[in-house]
Amino acid sequence: MGSQKDKKIMIHLSLLQKQILYGLILGDGYLQKTGKKNARLRLEHGQKQKEYLLWKVEVFKLLFQGKAKYIERIHPISKNKYGYWRHQSQSTPYLGHLQKIFYPNGKKEIPKDLEKYLSLKTLAVWYMDDGYFSKRDRSSYLYLGKVTKQEAIITSRVITKLFNLSNAILDKKRKGYVIYFSPRSVKRLKELLKNYILPQFNYKFPL
Repeated sequence: MGSQKDKKIMIHLSLLQKQILYGLILGDGYLQKTGKKNARLRLEHGQKQKEYLLWKVEVFKLLFQGKAKYIERIHPISKNKYGYWRHQSQSTPYLGHLQKIFYPNGKKEIPKDLEKYLSLKTLAVWYMDDGYFSKRDRSSYLYLGKVTKQEAIITSRVITKLFNLSNAILDKKRKGYVIYFSPRSVKRLKELLKNYILPQFNYKFPL
């Protein structure tokens, strides 16, 4: 009977799982280095998105053991209590490999060869994590977090090239760079992603 280490190495992901995984990493997921070659995936979501977290865990059920934990914290500034759900995967060499790609200097970065990792399924998961629809101007925004302008440019160009989807880069200052989709582009974005967006996120496409 193989060791626990052997079991980790024997976990292989399908193409669909890899596409979803890339979306999680670009979005809300966090790859934590656990050794020279391994890393684990940490997922965290608020109470309203517990179902979404459980969906992610189900997709990668061979990577996750046990149950998600509810964690309560006190906000350091407001002093208000808040809570969220967390689940962490096993450590594997493949996640360690991706950690080196997406965290080359210890901080999450959008890779220069993003085109290798971005598919419609990946974009859909990324949008479910970090996308926002504005009812006021009928446009959508994909928040990139604290990335450099060059990383935002790479993202914009790859989205345009792969999906023929017009977009623009906006600097939201403290919120970082975002990819902006005009009302016309939102319609195309919805058409492209309609088969991949989970029903609970239909509010991000209320057209």
